[in-house]
Amino acid sequence: MAILALPVDQRVIDIDSRRFASIEKALVELITNSDDSYSRLEKQDAAVSGNITINYERYQNGAVLTVSDQSEGMTLNRLRSVLSYGGAHSLLARGESSGRGYFGRGLKQAVYGLGHGWIESLRNGRYARVDLFRSETGGYVYDDWDGDREAAEEDFAKLEVPIGGTGTKVTIVVENPSVGIPYFRSLLTAVNNNIYLRDLLDRRNVVLSNRTRSDKVAARAILRYEPPEAELLLGPALPGEFMFEGVAYPYNLTLWKAHDTELILKGDERTSGLLIIAGTAVLDCQFLRFENQLGTEYLFGRVSCPALAEMLSRGRAVISDERDGLNLKEPFVAAFAQSVSTAIEPLVQKERSRLSHLDHATTSKRTHFLIAHLLQRMNSVATDDLGILLPPRPASVKSSGPTSLRPPVLRFSTPFYYRKANRLFHVTLLVDKSRLLDRDIIVFTYELPPRFRLEPLLNSIEAGELSSSGRLEFSATCDEIGAAAKIMAATGPYEARCEVVIAAEDTGREHLSGTEMKSPGLAADAAALFRGYELRNLENDVERAVYSEEERLILINTEAPTVRLYVDGQGYFKDGARLLLAELFLDVISGELALLYVDRTTQKGDSLAYQQAKQNFIKKFGVEIHKIMLGNQP
Repeated sequence: MAILALPVDQRVIDIDSRRFASIEKALVELITNSDDSYSRLEKQDAAVSGNITINYERYQNGAVLTVSDQSEGMTLNRLRSVLSYGGAHSLLARGESSGRGYFGRGLKQAVYGLGHGWIESLRNGRYARVDLFRSETGGYVYDDWDGDREAAEEDFAKLEVPIGGTGTKVTIVVENPSVGIPYFRSLLTAVNNNIYLRDLLDRRNVVLSNRTRSDKVAARAILRYEPPEAELLLGPALPGEFMFEGVAYPYNLTLWKAHDTELILKGDERTSGLLIIAGTAVLDCQFLRFENQLGTEYLFGRVSCPALAEMLSRGRAVISDERDGLNLKEPFVAAFAQSVSTAIEPLVQKERSRLSHLDHATTSKRTHFLIAHLLQRMNSVATDDLGILLPPRPASVKSSGPTSLRPPVLRFSTPFYYRKANRLFHVTLLVDKSRLLDRDIIVFTYELPPRFRLEPLLNSIEAGELSSSGRLEFSATCDEIGAAAKIMAATGPYEARCEVVIAAEDTGREHLSGTEMKSPGLAADAAALFRGYELRNLENDVERAVYSEEERLILINTEAPTVRLYVDGQGYFKDGARLLLAELFLDVISGELALLYVDRTTQKGDSLAYQQAKQNFIKKFGVEIHKIMLGNQP
């Protein structure tokens, strides 16, 4: 047997093979190859089974993978030709196939990227085999077994092809130590949801089997992609066209909106985005001009444009150099993208408006902790360094406008219960649902004596599960005089507590415990200048952040464009925008400190004095505030 060097620049195939150092990527390439072969037969009006069979055998440090089809099959000469570099040699480049985005490079790179393997094929009653592996010196080589031979009955059985039929089987031994070896269930999910297979799985019978070492089937699954439940917005297959160099090119567009299902926004398993199809080839999944923009979180769809594959076969750089999607800088692709973006723009804008007009937003626990640390520090500056002392906040303040005092998001109807032993009573939590998202989770913690009974004893509940009134009632009883219990509820930056004491006599009165309960991040001192913060809709898009004197809260305006840009469709402020929060807190804190500081001097009422004082505070505390929000300050 002659061992020959692969007729490809060794450096190029080395680089390309690294892109396939993934079992999922290799499977996508092999499955789409089989689909292309079936498509060519269908163009000739040949009957096809459409069967693609995958076997996966997993070991601790490796795996064996096979992909079989009952399609065209390949002669030995054809097998040898696919070992050449692709590009100009690929069927797609010659205009003979719709192909895929790897331009004839994928088959051998899939094998070399994972380890070594072999290709077996049946055509015209002949059996051909080529082995692909690395030489002792690291070169990419192959062995073609010195020619093909007449096919025997066992060859058809081994390749799972009917007697006299055609087909191909690729076997890969995964031995590359840098390749992850997924469990069968993980592999099934990854392949089932892959964007490049989504259209294919509707027209082919693709089966993935989990093989044991004794070659028995431990599990078997038919691959099918199940889209989320959705409302149709455009289409199905709404006709459209775009002009390029005086010629009109058609496409079909379909757009859906998911029913409150959180879509995956990135990666090969993304469920958001427009699936861009040319013929039978999926070229990309994205939102073109609206990629990564607010308003697309719940949208998905597909665009079919055969001209993209046609232009690709003419040599246009429709696909990026890295072969990871459309090349939007190419003029033909740019014209296509502009037309599709214009068609979906009204719906994206409508969705953007819906998502951006949030009554409030929440931050992560880490961001919330950093803000609490920041406000604590600035309160210390106000009292200790500047001598600014404020009277305790009044119990109620009449005001109007967006900064008016509102009831807490979470509160117990009575923070302190003094109840007689052996008497059933109720503890009521009141939730302002208008300021929470349905998916926000309210978490409960308790300090209960052994003989204290509370029902229901909830660990957590989603805001959407509460009644429309936001009222949640607990039943309680205890027979131990003097027993004390605490019930705490919290969600995001909001917290509420109540205390229960069991007495010998029922006073018939409900009263406060004497200390005002605080939310995480709020100053413990009722006279503190900055008692907390809230991301709240201020009903205007001009002010980014303001100080509410009545509430002593710093309010970040979710309606401001530069703020809502960093709030996702679920109402969560992105951690990556902490620098924006630092700027907003710096502006509000410096302005408020300047106001209170100058008002104690003879320059009270002098606008220039206020501006100068604010600039001085910005210079003095700007670096410190940014360090705190970046987590760089203890």
